[in-house]
Amino acid sequence: MKASNFLILCLLLGLMACNSSNAPYTDSNEHNVEPDSLELQRTSYIEVDLTTDISFLSENEKKVIPLLIEAAKHMDSIFWLQSYGQQKELMARLDSEADKEFASINYGPWDRLKDNRPFIEGFGKKPPGAGFYPIDMTDAEFENLNAENKVSLYTIISRADDGTLMTTPYHQVYQKNSLAAAELLDEAAQLTEDKELSKYLILRAEALRTDDYDESDIAWLDMKDNHLDIIIGPIENYEDKLYGYKAAHEAYVLVKDMQWSERLAYYVQFLPELQEGLPVSEEYKQESPGTDSQLNAYDVIYYAGDCNSGSKTIAVNLPNDEEIQTSKGTRRSQLKNAMRAKYDEILVPISEILIDESQRDHITFNAFFSNTMFHEVAHGLGIKNTINGKGTVREALKASFSALEEGKADILGLYMVDALYEKGEIKEGELEDYYVTFLASIFRSVRFGAASAHGKANMLRFNFFRENQAFVRDEATGTYR
Repeated sequence: MKASNFLILCLLLGLMACNSSNAPYTDSNEHNVEPDSLELQRTSYIEVDLTTDISFLSENEKKVIPLLIEAAKHMDSIFWLQSYGQQKELMARLDSEADKEFASINYGPWDRLKDNRPFIEGFGKKPPGAGFYPIDMTDAEFENLNAENKVSLYTIISRADDGTLMTTPYHQVYQKNSLAAAELLDEAAQLTEDKELSKYLILRAEALRTDDYDESDIAWLDMKDNHLDIIIGPIENYEDKLYGYKAAHEAYVLVKDMQWSERLAYYVQFLPELQEGLPVSEEYKQESPGTDSQLNAYDVIYYAGDCNSGSKTIAVNLPNDEEIQTSKGTRRSQLKNAMRAKYDEILVPISEILIDESQRDHITFNAFFSNTMFHEVAHGLGIKNTINGKGTVREALKASFSALEEGKADILGLYMVDALYEKGEIKEGELEDYYVTFLASIFRSVRFGAASAHGKANMLRFNFFRENQAFVRDEATGTYR
């Protein structure tokens, strides 16, 4: 570790970083693997260096970082079980180091950028329920299962010895890794001088032991002046493509960019006004965003688990709990160094091929950063509960929720950029920068494929824009404007 920089080598879209009772997946309905296609798909990934300045951290804070990374690695182990099964079992089947590396990127034998098609012989298409449900479970069986916690974010569904369905809490299924990660968080809490961070780490450790995350989520939002952060535990439900009920384990280890965070905090004051100004009927604006909402910028120094699989996350809006979002708020975390890498290595090269030459000057990092930031802000706006009183929107939409929510956030984020620019609160660049960069970013994101909620959302939006002539394609050059 250098005195002023913490350097990690990372795959831009994916990086290798208590056993589940639901077995790994091989089935007789195999797909043909196309070697040429696989070699081409591997070129979708590029290695980049992600750096951050740690010169302002205390000596104790620098000692905390390795503990957080070790805790994060346990989320990696758990996610392997959720995504595929035993990692060692799969690796033992592979002869090629290239295949092993690609399996590590995808956390299994399925290509996440190609709708989870298998790239290894002997495997069928990935089950939509991943490792959260028995592969042979029917919808009727699930509906007839008499267990309140069957739709919990933090249980798996498996079969008892007699073949009937049963639920088991995460902290029991993944006990070994959960307890080990909790111990490391406790150790980090004792070492840090930041009292708010220490409180959060202690509560998060207890949450990993019990599956009760609310108190630690609130403590996480209460952290305001922390230099370090770790997002850890079962967070997002993208991996559950069957019902969208189950959360997958992941971790981000982050170093806060204090100057950029101060700059972003300015926009929090406009959230109630933006909610009130949404271009929808009044019945869809009755919920107000929490008053403790935050916007911060970070450099990411370690990804593990769900957020590390396939395409890389560049921003997050948490907590996901609807009650906490309404009563307290959310934190929108912009991962600035990863965002910069995606801009330089992916967005700019794509724009040089697909965006009309006359508009390429409107592709800017500031617009990319702002569009991404307000996408995350948009997740906290709108309604979290159905207007007919029949539960949350997430529960009502089930597996369709993630893609529709991402689509909502994209469009609503651009709407907010437009509103704040016209209001004079966004002063950087021209408004056209944000629109042209937004279009270029659609081409970046559709590469994630139909297995990704973000990929689906961008394809839906691209088709809608095309049908409504929001852009035109030059047949001679193949570029868009």
